[in-house]
Amino acid sequence: MRLDMFDPAPIGVVFTRGPEHRLAYTNAVYRKTFGDRPLGRPLRRTFPDLAQSGYFDIFDRVLATGEAEVLTAVPVDLDFADSQREDTRYFTFSISRATVSDGSRGVLGVIVETTEQVTAARRIRVLSEERRRALLRYRSLVSAGSEMVWVTGPKGGVTEPSPGWQRVTGQSWEEFRDDGWIDAVHPDDRASVIERWSRTLREVQPRFTHTYRLRLATGGYRHFAVDAAPVRDGDTVIEWIGTCRDVEQEWQDARRERLLARATAVTADTARPDEMLAALTAVIVPELADNCTSYLLPQALHRTPGTALTAERVAAVPRQDSPPAPPHHAEHLGPDSALVRAADLRRPVHAVFPPGSPPPDIVPPGTESWLAPDANSVVLLPVVVDGTTAALVVACVNGDRPPLGQSEISLLQTLLERAHTPLSNALEYQRTRQVALALQHSLLTEPPDVPGLDIAVRYRPSSSAAEVGGDWYDSFVLRDGATVLTVGDVAGHDLPAAVTMSQLRNMLRGLALDREEPTGEILRRLDTSIQTLYLECTATCVLARIERPAPGRLQLHYSAAGHPPPLLVEAEGTAHFLDEGRSPMLGLLPDPRHGTAVHPLPPGSTLLLYTDGLVERRNEDLTDGLDRLRRHASTAARRPLAPFCDELLAGMLTADNDDDTALVALRLSVP
Repeated sequence: MRLDMFDPAPIGVVFTRGPEHRLAYTNAVYRKTFGDRPLGRPLRRTFPDLAQSGYFDIFDRVLATGEAEVLTAVPVDLDFADSQREDTRYFTFSISRATVSDGSRGVLGVIVETTEQVTAARRIRVLSEERRRALLRYRSLVSAGSEMVWVTGPKGGVTEPSPGWQRVTGQSWEEFRDDGWIDAVHPDDRASVIERWSRTLREVQPRFTHTYRLRLATGGYRHFAVDAAPVRDGDTVIEWIGTCRDVEQEWQDARRERLLARATAVTADTARPDEMLAALTAVIVPELADNCTSYLLPQALHRTPGTALTAERVAAVPRQDSPPAPPHHAEHLGPDSALVRAADLRRPVHAVFPPGSPPPDIVPPGTESWLAPDANSVVLLPVVVDGTTAALVVACVNGDRPPLGQSEISLLQTLLERAHTPLSNALEYQRTRQVALALQHSLLTEPPDVPGLDIAVRYRPSSSAAEVGGDWYDSFVLRDGATVLTVGDVAGHDLPAAVTMSQLRNMLRGLALDREEPTGEILRRLDTSIQTLYLECTATCVLARIERPAPGRLQLHYSAAGHPPPLLVEAEGTAHFLDEGRSPMLGLLPDPRHGTAVHPLPPGSTLLLYTDGLVERRNEDLTDGLDRLRRHASTAARRPLAPFCDELLAGMLTADNDDDTALVALRLSVP
C-alpha cells in the first residue's frame, strides 16, 4: 500500500508506525483539522492537548490484535488548527492495522468529522448512507490500489461512470454501463473473463483478479490487471469496487522469460542448424506469430549480393489446424524477392498492412505469395553469423490479431540467437570444406597422354556434410619412360587430413622421380619420411609402375601398403585382385619393409586402383564390398574406359556414402 494515494482524499487519513505509534503520515485534510503535527514522534507526545487519552489505547489494541475498530461520532477536545478557541468537535474514526509499501506495519486511521450532524441531531450515531458508503469505498481501495476505478451492483453490471475507463478505452457512459464494458475486452479474452467474473459473483468470492487485453481509445490493445472486492454491509454485498492497472510491460517481460526458457529447453540437446531452427519455429507459433517459416542458405558463403538465392526450407509452422508445409524444400528466389533483400541488408524487413493487402515490395506482382491470405504484418529476419546471412526466418500475423511490432521483433531476434552457435559451426565447416576440396582438386591433376595406354581418373567427395577426406590419386611418366599410378588415403576427415594428403602426394611424386628403383623401396623411403616429419600420421597407399620389358609387352610393378588390392580386369571380363606386394600401412612400424610384386598386363586388360570409399559400407564385411566391385568391373569390362569408371561409381556408391572415393583406371590397347 502506498500512503500518497490518500493525499487527495476528502477525509482525514493518518498512519503511525510501531508500538509507540510514531506519526508517519497525515494527509492535507488531517493537517488542516488537527494542525501540522511533527512526524516521527510518538502519538501521545504529538497530541499532549488531547483530553480523551483513552483513544491511544485503541491504537495499542488494533496493532496488537489486528482487529479494526470504528468509533462513530465521538467527541474530541483539543486545540484545533482551524479554530480560534478550544471546543468539542465530533469525529468518526476507522482504525485498522496496515502494512505500507516499504514493509512497515502500523495503524491506519480514517477520520471524518461529524460535528454538524451531531449538532443537528445529537443522538444520531451513524452517518448518512452516502457518507458511510464513501468511507467503506476508501477502505476497500486500501487493499485494491487504484488506477481505473469502477463500481458494479451486487450481481454485476456497472452502476457508476468511470472517468479513468473512459479515458483509456474511449467508451462513453452509455457504452460502458451495465455489461457494455465487455465490448472493450479483446475478443480472444472475453470468454475467460466472463466465466471468471460470473463465478466470482455467484460464489461471492472475497477477491476477483484477472488479466485481459483492453482496446485503447488510440487503437490497439494493452494488458490490464483487474483487482476487485465486494463492499459489504454486515453479511450483505451492496456493491463491487475494482481497479484496472496497465501491466503491458510486466506481461511482455513475463512472456519473454517464458519463451526464452522454453527455447532453451527445446534446443538443449540440438546441435544441427536445421533441427535448431525447426525447434525455435515451433516456439514462435502461436505465441508470437500465426505462421513462421525458417530457411537455411546453403550458398551463403559464395553468393554475390543482389543475385538470385536458393533457400532450403527446414521448418514451416502455421497456427491454424492445417498441416504444416513439408520441410526441406528448396525455394529459388529472384533478386527482387523481399527475402533476398533481407538477406543482403542483414537486418529485419518489417511491414504492417491491411489484412490481405501486402505491399508490392513484400510480395511482387506475378509471384506466388508465401503469406497467409489474411496476413496483416510480416517480419523477415536474417540470422547473421560472423557477417554472413546463414538463415532466414519469416513470421507473420493474421486477421484482427495485433500486428507484429518492435517488441515482438526484438524477442524473435533474441530467440534466434540460440541458433548462432550451430550456424557458426556449419559456416565454419563450409569454409573448411571449400578449402579442403579446393586443395584436393588442385592436386588431382589430369592423367598424362601415354601411347598405347588409356588412363582415366575419378574423385567423388563424401556426401556427408561432416566429411572432408584425405584421399588422393596421381599419374605421371618418369624419365625412363615408365608410367606411375598411385592412390592413397591419409587417416582423418578434416582440413588437416587434406593438407597432409597434399604433402604426402607431393613427397611421393618427388621420391618416385628421384631414383629409378622398385616401388617397395620408394614406399619405404616415404614411410621413413612420414615417421620423421608427421609423428601422428598414418596412411595407406598403392604405388604402381608400368614398364615395357620388351616391345609389345607391359608388366606391372606394384606395392600396396595397408591398402585394398589393385583389381585387374582382362579384356573378356575375367577380374581378379592382385594380392601380392602387400605390407602394413605407412607410419605404423618403426623399421618399415615394403616389398614389390610383378605381374604381366595382357593387351586389352584394365588395371584399377581405388580407395576404400569405393568398397566399404557400414555394417558390412570388406570382402563383400570387394566381391561386389569385382562383379561390377567384370560386367562393365567391355565398356570404354570413361563409361567403365562411371558405371563402377554408380553401381558401388550409395546416396549416403560417408567417405571420399578416388580411383585411377588404366587400359591397355589391343594390338
